[in-house]
Amino acid sequence: MSSVKPRDVQVLPIGAETTVLRSRTWDRLKFEIEYALQRGTTANSYVIQADKTALFDPPGESFTDIFLQALQQRFDVKKIEYAIIGHINPNRAVTLKALLEIAPQVTFVCSNPGAIALRSLFPENELKIIVVRGEETLDLGKGHQLQFIPTPSPRRPDKMCTYDPKTQILFTDKFFGAHICGDQVFDEGWTAISEDRRYYFDCLMAPHARQVENALDKLANFPAKIYAPGHGPLVRYSFTELTHSYRQWIQQQQTQDITVALIYASAYGNTGTLAQAIARGITKAGIKVETINCEVVEPAEIKAAVERSAGFIIGSPTLGGHAPTPIQTALGIVLSTAAKTQLAGVFGSFGWSGEAIDLLESKLKDAGYQFGFEPIRVKFKPTDVTLKFCEEAGTDFAQALKKAKKARTPRQPVSESQAARTEQAVGRIVGSLSIVTAKQGEVSGAMLASWVSQATFNPPGLTIAVAKDRAIESLMYKGGQFVLNLLAEGNHIGLMKHFLKPFGPAEDRFAGVATAEAHNGCPILNDALAYLECSVQNRMECGDHWLVYASVENGKVLKADAVTAVHHRKSGSHY
Repeated sequence: MSSVKPRDVQVLPIGAETTVLRSRTWDRLKFEIEYALQRGTTANSYVIQADKTALFDPPGESFTDIFLQALQQRFDVKKIEYAIIGHINPNRAVTLKALLEIAPQVTFVCSNPGAIALRSLFPENELKIIVVRGEETLDLGKGHQLQFIPTPSPRRPDKMCTYDPKTQILFTDKFFGAHICGDQVFDEGWTAISEDRRYYFDCLMAPHARQVENALDKLANFPAKIYAPGHGPLVRYSFTELTHSYRQWIQQQQTQDITVALIYASAYGNTGTLAQAIARGITKAGIKVETINCEVVEPAEIKAAVERSAGFIIGSPTLGGHAPTPIQTALGIVLSTAAKTQLAGVFGSFGWSGEAIDLLESKLKDAGYQFGFEPIRVKFKPTDVTLKFCEEAGTDFAQALKKAKKARTPRQPVSESQAARTEQAVGRIVGSLSIVTAKQGEVSGAMLASWVSQATFNPPGLTIAVAKDRAIESLMYKGGQFVLNLLAEGNHIGLMKHFLKPFGPAEDRFAGVATAEAHNGCPILNDALAYLECSVQNRMECGDHWLVYASVENGKVLKADAVTAVHHRKSGSHY
């Protein structure tokens, strides 16, 4: 019997005349980096049924049928006067089209960029649209005087939030959400989903922290008690904590001293998805990303971003064998603005050919720029493996920038520095040498580890410190599985050298290494002294590392007469 749960819709009241319709799936919904934890998701829609009825944010086509069925069962769709749209995309257009068929009287309420997108998606329809150009209002009666707040971002220039002063609910669209599926509507016991919220922020918000900060400043003017996001539980019990966390996470991004300008255009969303994955890889390495959708910004903004960056990355779709005009304009700005010392990158998606990517690559190479990764070419929609490749490429790009900066920074003589003496002392902490291996679907990873310690007796558990910019880090979230392979003294040099060498994005870490498959599906190294099959239970953020606590589910000693290899370091500032 299959354990897969069917998709459904929860319909529950959340305030006066206000109902949430939570379209739910326990499966991975899309191949986008924000869904990579594979915890399922909810697409939250809302209805206010006052003197006039308003529907907020119908979900995408994955839920069209079950959502409209639930909507018709609970509400008279002929009385829905307004459809308030926080952001528009082609995926959501399928549901909007079906909605218009059963409720042709609906007037859409959206931002000006949203209205442009709607008309392009429905060129044959005479749509009724109220365009929000500033902080405008809409009276639904019974005290529901809705206030609209445009909150644009590079990825979603049409994004808009809505505040209802009667219920003090702030409908936040993409803000304050999480991709996780469950039965509870509100966030009681919210500490259990803190990791999911942070991952969601890192994927969706961190690459445009400046715009997020501007949006939070706007939203702070509306005295809300509940956040009603587009995904995940509604925020009531952690309202203050989550708001503070967003500010804190933004500050972490804003204070980074190295910036990358990530410039792109996206015809069908695929290039934008690649940009998001690359940005995730850069930000996890401690580098600030300034994301620029060149279709909606002025040339002066592109120029300013390139001038203040240490590197730039350009992404483009191929349309009719060419790069779209905004990309060609952006390329000209980059060529006339960027210093030759700036690191470059190129990526893009295409259907039948990739001339736009070739154009970007050749122009930048001819101009003398060095590349931080090989140009990324993706045909059609990205996959899990593609997204992991892009994330790792972004991390490699960031590490190259950090290495270049370190090379330019003069080092203080060890004998003259108290900090250096402290680092030498910390370096005397001895840890067992191990290889951590993990596998999730088609994506696998490995890393050399020496910061490993037993943490509990019952259940047997251990902690591992994992640098934030490690490729394997994204496989070591709560619920993730891995194998800790302990290395044997005298037989560890070969494996150590193999896993210390730099790997290209998505390169097979296990090529030429003898392995077997553990019960949890992760690789066991045949030459290890012993192995432990582990399940991640928790993570704690510690500076530039995550401290991962895992329970040990299974294990075996492979070489009973050997002793564990240990790592002796001269300094506590590096491995």
